[in-house]
Amino acid sequence: MNSTVLRARRLALLTGVLLAGAVGVASAADADVLIRNAMVFDGTGRAPFAASVLVQDGRIAAIGSGLKAPAHTRQVDAKGQALLPGLFDLHTHWTPNAQPATLPQIANRYLAAGVTTVSDFHQPPEAYAPRRAWLHSIDAPDVKFAARMSTPLGHGADWGDENTTRWVNSPEAATAAVKAVAAYAPDFIKAFTDGWRYSNAADNSSMDEETLAALVAEAHRQQLRVFTHTVMVKRGKTAARAGVDALAHSVQDGPADAALIALMKQHGTRYAPSLAVYLPERVDGSGKARAGTEAYRQREANFANALHNVKTLHDAGIPIVLGTDAGMTGTPHGASTLRELELFVQAGLTPTEALLAGTRDSAEALALGDRGSIEVGKRADLLLVRGRPWERISDVRNTEQVYVAGRQVVGKGVRQPAGNRATALPPLAIDALVDDFERADQRTALDTLRNDDADGGNDRTVQVTAVIDREQGGKALSMQARLSSKDDAHAAVILPLTRGSVAPADLRRWHGVRVDVRADATLRLEARGLEGRRWSAPLATSGSWQTLDIPFTALRGQPPYRSTGPLPAWRGDDVQQLLFSGTGRAGETIWFEIDNVRFY
Repeated sequence: MNSTVLRARRLALLTGVLLAGAVGVASAADADVLIRNAMVFDGTGRAPFAASVLVQDGRIAAIGSGLKAPAHTRQVDAKGQALLPGLFDLHTHWTPNAQPATLPQIANRYLAAGVTTVSDFHQPPEAYAPRRAWLHSIDAPDVKFAARMSTPLGHGADWGDENTTRWVNSPEAATAAVKAVAAYAPDFIKAFTDGWRYSNAADNSSMDEETLAALVAEAHRQQLRVFTHTVMVKRGKTAARAGVDALAHSVQDGPADAALIALMKQHGTRYAPSLAVYLPERVDGSGKARAGTEAYRQREANFANALHNVKTLHDAGIPIVLGTDAGMTGTPHGASTLRELELFVQAGLTPTEALLAGTRDSAEALALGDRGSIEVGKRADLLLVRGRPWERISDVRNTEQVYVAGRQVVGKGVRQPAGNRATALPPLAIDALVDDFERADQRTALDTLRNDDADGGNDRTVQVTAVIDREQGGKALSMQARLSSKDDAHAAVILPLTRGSVAPADLRRWHGVRVDVRADATLRLEARGLEGRRWSAPLATSGSWQTLDIPFTALRGQPPYRSTGPLPAWRGDDVQQLLFSGTGRAGETIWFEIDNVRFY
């Protein structure tokens, strides 16, 4: 049996083990429950009413005042409590740079806040499958993944590689990019179309209307909704004319005008204002230290426009939906969703209107007709709280119980799976050969997708990476780059050790890395691991091919990315990627070639 088949079976086994664990967790809980004597806010627009709700097989089986509990059905007395549909957050980033940073802890935060459906805008398509399997193995909200697209040097592409954020600048490129990412089964598309940086930084590039319209047309052919990063009134008009399904940020450079309203109505464009991320003092209070600065005053002006535009668009009949941009600075997971509801009310919506935005209307924005309201036949994503949040929106913070697809995941007596306390997946055993660059599909010998990596920003290193023929036979990887003008200019190639760099690899049975290499650059080998841990060692290279052995003992811990802390010690069971990085003088051209990367 060849090694490719073995690797495929290993991935299938991992996924199967995770999913089997999820089934085991679900069967251990009481799947059927009768919630009695609740005050039901059903998310249909109907006034709250007293009733009981029967949940069977993960769905709402009956709603009424005289319901009997079938045999083996658990009963919950909800007297004095409100029963709501589970909340949504349609705009989050499950990023390793936030706190908490790891998937189970982020999931815990959303469940504790009563959020049962979340959209993650942060992951490369390669990470969808392993992250979906991981989520199925623990108590978690239903997470929908966005495929990301932007223009070259646009927002979202100013730091990311093209596997994370596709770069498109023509209708043809946009159509091809949507077709390519559709193979990964994303849940929707996130297009970064507006480069305005809030008058606090140099603007990025913006996507032209013809490109965006082609992107939307192909996405809709693939049955995918499109959300856009749009923050200016004029760009909002562009997005609406192109037929996008929702603006995922506030337009905040001025008031929404009649032309924008008309276009959004005409094309059915919804509005997810992400007020929480723009709150000048930040949801976690971290922005208060900058009060009085010019940047803070600009944030205050932008936020005033954002609040005004929520009310203006809502009153004009534009559906408001809930997304927060949580995971970004000062915008914590879970807590920001609840703050967003309060900010909707601050903007002028009633508490009832805010709740509908965070339930029914958000479900419709992603075409999730199976949830968002409490109706017979719908998925039983439910939230029990003390109080009357349709009168006092802050009562939504008084969480008593949360159910996801009929399973209680928050509340007295709930025992979460052990995976909810983990910070990573178990390390995977992998083969010694990382890549010999012989595969025709551009994937590594480990069946992972190679990535490029360079310094970010508007002045960015330009690189081209390609597989080439070696003079002595076989293939090698060639990287050529023109460095940016920055002091930290670099160009790199990333070789993920596991699919999507989600699970760590276990390297403890080897002593180091062996590579064939030649270069006209200052070259380093870097290993990247869980929680931002990094280790690196210089490579002594020349313009001629040579084989280098880099023992793990030569790798030195590096400061965590964008943070401070102790330098990590090498363990070998927490590594996710190998990276070859070239540097030189600012503005110069560099190159390196590598082959036969393996562990020894």
